[in-house]
Amino acid sequence: MRTIAKTGVARGSLLTDPQARAWFFQVIAVITVVAIGWFLFNNTQTNLANRGINSGFGFLNNAAGFGIPQHLIDYQESDSYGRVFWVGLLNTLLVSVIGIILATIIGFILGVARLSPNWLIRQIATVYIEIFRNIPPLLQIFFVYFAVLSPLPGPRQSLSLWGMVFINNRGVQMPAPSAGEGFWSFWIALFVALVAIVALNRWARARRHATGEAFPVLWASLALFVAIPGASSLLFGAPFLWEIPELQRFNIRGGWVVIPELVSIVLALSIYTAAFIGETVRAGIQSVSHGQTEAAASLGLRPGRVLRLVIIPQALRVIIPPLTSQYLNLAKNSSLAAAIGYPDMVSLFAGTVLNQTGQAIETMAITMSVYLAISISISLLMNWYNKRIALIER
Repeated sequence: MRTIAKTGVARGSLLTDPQARAWFFQVIAVITVVAIGWFLFNNTQTNLANRGINSGFGFLNNAAGFGIPQHLIDYQESDSYGRVFWVGLLNTLLVSVIGIILATIIGFILGVARLSPNWLIRQIATVYIEIFRNIPPLLQIFFVYFAVLSPLPGPRQSLSLWGMVFINNRGVQMPAPSAGEGFWSFWIALFVALVAIVALNRWARARRHATGEAFPVLWASLALFVAIPGASSLLFGAPFLWEIPELQRFNIRGGWVVIPELVSIVLALSIYTAAFIGETVRAGIQSVSHGQTEAAASLGLRPGRVLRLVIIPQALRVIIPPLTSQYLNLAKNSSLAAAIGYPDMVSLFAGTVLNQTGQAIETMAITMSVYLAISISISLLMNWYNKRIALIER
C-alpha cells in the first residue's frame, strides 16, 4: 500500500509540475513547427519538379541583359543577376537613408512649430500635419511624380542654376565629382578633424563641469572641420575634380543625373513620414515637466538654449521608441517606388529578375530577407541609442 501511494504521488507531481509541463509543450511546439516546415518545403520541391522548374540560386550568375537607369556602382547589361541585386539594394538604401534624414529634420521642425507661441506658425504646422499624414503615401508619390515633376520643361528649356545645375522633366543634372590628386589625404584629414572635434567636445564638457565656464564648442568645431581638410587640399592638391553638365543642342551632357523617380519617392516619403514624426516630437516635448522650462529660464537661459540643452535631451527618451517605428515604416514604404519605376529591390529583383528567370521562391525570399535585415538593423541601432540616453537610476 505504501509503494502504491508513493507511485501515485510521484505521477501526480510529474503531471502537475509547471516546469515539466512547460518543457513538454515547448517540445511539442518545436516538433509541430518543424513538421509543418518540412511539409511545406517537400511540397514545394515536389511541385517545382513536376512543373520542370529548377530551384536554387545558380541563376544569380546568369547575364541580366537589361539596363538600369540609376546605379551607384558600375553596371552593364552583360552583368549578372547578382550584380542587379547589389544595384537594387544600394538604390533601396539610398532612398531609406536620405528619406530618414529629411523626415527627421522636417519632423523636428514641425514638432517644435506645433508648440510655438506664434499663432500663424503653430497653425501652419498643424495644417501640414493634418493634411499629409491623412493622405496615403502612394497617392503622394503619384502627385509629386505626375503633377509636380512631369510638367517641368524639357532639356532644352531646363531651369538653370548658376549654369551648373539644370532641372527638367528628366531629372536634375548637377556637377559630378571624381577623385583628384589629394583625394585620400582629404579623407584622412577629415577623419583627423572629426577625432579632434570629439576630443574638443569631451574637453569642453569636462571643463564646464569642473569650472562652470562654457567654451564655444560649435564655432571651434566648425573651424576644425574647415581648417584641417582645407589645409590638406592646399598641401596635397584638390580632392575632387568636377565634371560640369553642359547644355548642348538637344540634350544635356556630362555631370550626374538625379532621376525624377528618386526625387519623387524621397520627397513624398519624407513629407509623409515627417507629419508623424512632428506629432511624436510634440508629444515628447510636452511630456517634459513645465517646471524644467521655468527653472532653466530662471537661470537666464534663452528659449533656444532651453529647448536645445534642457527640453530636447529629456524629450528624446519619449521620442526615440515611436521614432523607431516611423523609420521602419519609411524603409518599408520605399518599396512603393516600384509604382513609378524607380529601380529598387522590388522593381528590379522581385520584378524584372523574377519575370525573366521564373525563380519566384528564390527572388521573393531574397527580397523579403533584405527588408527584414534593413528593419532589424534600424531597430538595433535605435535601441542602442535609446539605451545610451536612458536615465540611469542610482
